[in-house]
Amino acid sequence: VQLVESGGGLVQAGGSLKLSCVASRRTVSNNGMGWFRQAPGKEREFVAAIDWRGGDTVYTDSVKGRFTISRDSAKTTVYLQMNSLKPEDTAQYYCAVALGPLGSTSRDRYRYWGQGTQVTVSS
Repeated sequence: VQLVESGGGLVQAGGSLKLSCVASRRTVSNNGMGWFRQAPGKEREFVAAIDWRGGDTVYTDSVKGRFTISRDSAKTTVYLQMNSLKPEDTAQYYCAVALGPLGSTSRDRYRYWGQGTQVTVSS
């Protein structure tokens, strides 16, 4: 399975971006999906996850109320709407396919990863 992220870029603090992640196979429609991010010199961290139906979501505390994860009706594309962006949101953002039908906050529960898209928030 290949995952291709897009939608990253440079934005001022307070602005918005919407990331997309397209999977190459429809089989991912039975799997949870998630977004992670990695800033320079830091570990890759969990951002948001969604279950295979798109009805159950989970977020890391720092993005609650600002970011929204969703997936399309075919369930092969996952989105991350990011509002009220802050400089500390600057990172490479990665999408991933979970091992099972639920999303997870743990990197170990994901099998396939994209190459990432860069998000830079200026102050």
